[in-house]
Amino acid sequence: MHIQIQCCGIVLMMVLFYFYMRQKRVSLDTQRAFLGVFFATFICIMFDVLSIGAIEYRHVLSEPFAKFMAKSYLVTLLGVAVSALSYMCVDIYAKQEVYRKKMSGFWILGAAGVIATYAAPLHYRYAEDEEKVLYTYGPGVLVTYGTALVFFITIFYLLKKERAKINPRRREAVCIWLFIWIIASQIQYMYTDVLIVGYAGSIGIMVLYLKLENPETNLDRSTGLFNSGALYQFISQFFAREEEFAALVIIFEKHAFQNVQIQKHEIIKMEIVEYLLKLPDALSFKNAEDEIIVLFTDTEAAEKRSAEIRQRFQAGWGEDHTNVVRPFWLYLPHSGVTDRAENFLYLIRYVRQNEKELSEHVFFTIEKDSVEKMYREKETEQMILDAMEEDRVEVFYQPIFSTEKHRITSAEALVRIRDQEGNIVPPGMFIDIAEENGMILRLGSIVFEKVCCFIREHPPEQYGLDYIEVNLSVVQCGYEHLAEEYIRIMEKYGTSSRCINLEITESASTSAKKTLLGNMEKLMEYGIKFSLDDFGTGQSNLNYIVEMPVDIVKFDRSMTNAYFENRKARYVMDAAIQMIQGMNLEIVSEGIETEEQYQTMEELGISHIQGYYFSKPLPENEFLRFLESRMDGQEVQ
Repeated sequence: MHIQIQCCGIVLMMVLFYFYMRQKRVSLDTQRAFLGVFFATFICIMFDVLSIGAIEYRHVLSEPFAKFMAKSYLVTLLGVAVSALSYMCVDIYAKQEVYRKKMSGFWILGAAGVIATYAAPLHYRYAEDEEKVLYTYGPGVLVTYGTALVFFITIFYLLKKERAKINPRRREAVCIWLFIWIIASQIQYMYTDVLIVGYAGSIGIMVLYLKLENPETNLDRSTGLFNSGALYQFISQFFAREEEFAALVIIFEKHAFQNVQIQKHEIIKMEIVEYLLKLPDALSFKNAEDEIIVLFTDTEAAEKRSAEIRQRFQAGWGEDHTNVVRPFWLYLPHSGVTDRAENFLYLIRYVRQNEKELSEHVFFTIEKDSVEKMYREKETEQMILDAMEEDRVEVFYQPIFSTEKHRITSAEALVRIRDQEGNIVPPGMFIDIAEENGMILRLGSIVFEKVCCFIREHPPEQYGLDYIEVNLSVVQCGYEHLAEEYIRIMEKYGTSSRCINLEITESASTSAKKTLLGNMEKLMEYGIKFSLDDFGTGQSNLNYIVEMPVDIVKFDRSMTNAYFENRKARYVMDAAIQMIQGMNLEIVSEGIETEEQYQTMEELGISHIQGYYFSKPLPENEFLRFLESRMDGQEVQ
């Protein structure tokens, strides 16, 4: 027997171990399981070599010792099989209690296989001269391979059954490893003098190392901090164990380095990184280009340690400590307020995007109310998605009365969503969220398509309506392909452009103005007219009306109410009415609820009235009945 191939495997394993140990590592269960596989494979190759030597020199060392070493090699094969199964189960059974419970049965089976291997007879197959041993065989070998086969079948079974729980790259790497081992076993079975199973095991370890377990893949190359991938794995492990940690998030926005000379930015950044790397009881992760997260496993000492880190920043950086860096700080005292890694990371993003306090305070503690707000918004996002998928998005119509024609001449289309119980969800609960996460684009298209379908099935002119108004959100106004999409929908339903009026808001006209004007130009060429909605809110001024090619200006409800409550507001509104009318634009006054308000607006020359005085927003069927009753001269409550 020759041991050159096994020696190559040993050298390969030692090289891999050197590179593995010289890298900084974050403590992960998967890494510990990998080390188990590594050492099991290394010991297996070593015992392969030792058993060959013991057999070669059996006349000197004694026959029983040679067979003991041969059986010990077979036992190490079982160790490799058990460690491979254990490596797979780390992903599947993240909780330590569940993992130990599931593995206990396999450990017992492995122990039984070890005992049976040592107890069973083992024989040699000799060459023709009956001096050279070709290979071992007998019940001991059959017991070993039979037990190992059970483990490998279990691994393949789990790979298929629990594929959703296993890291896809781990699944692929394990499959490659097992494939190499199976091929090597077949070759060794057919050519008994080619002992390559041990070497195949070392190749499999190399595959695991290169694809998954190289510690360098968990490091950020520019800083040496652990990266976002390592962060996710590390905190997932904590949540699986139901253990708590604390986190300090350091956000380096542009203003953070405003007191540092530009040429010193990189030097100061590396000095900060070196400081964070030396923290004795914390791990630092670069989660984004401008964000570092420091994790503390000791939640009781976390507050004190985070205060020390902040004090170090206040002391200044550089040789003379004159370079003061002022980042934003987010502090999470207890990770228990979230339930898994995805929500923890989402919470950090959520607070950064939504908490106004970040612009007012340098240090912000993430409390339970922030988490509850985040969960409510996530639930709302899911509710919006479900409503769009399940066709629970509806359009309500609020009539608009013409003071000149003394009848309903148009209506505003308003989006509504029904929950799974059939109840209407107030728009204030989902509109802002839909705008923030971009779902308003799809939601707006659904509304516009439903309006076009309504117009096709119920031609407005049959009910005395000139057009239907449809709102455009700020996000939609900045959408480059809005015009093309809306024209496509209108052509799909054969909707006449004169039946549509699109409402833009003042805030929309200041955001992505170039895109908005481009969309308006294309839609106006198609024949659509525009209204300026919510005039009187935000940063309103008459320049918006001058700049925007609109035909109608809609006074916001707050402006209408202010006219009756504030003398100064009355003068402002009178002046605005005079100037708008001087531009030959129509005016719609929203929020009219009483006879007095209606009479006053009519006397002021307001051309259109919208509000509860005539009707609240109505579902499609109720709106049609309302129009029919008005046509018949009946009063509608």
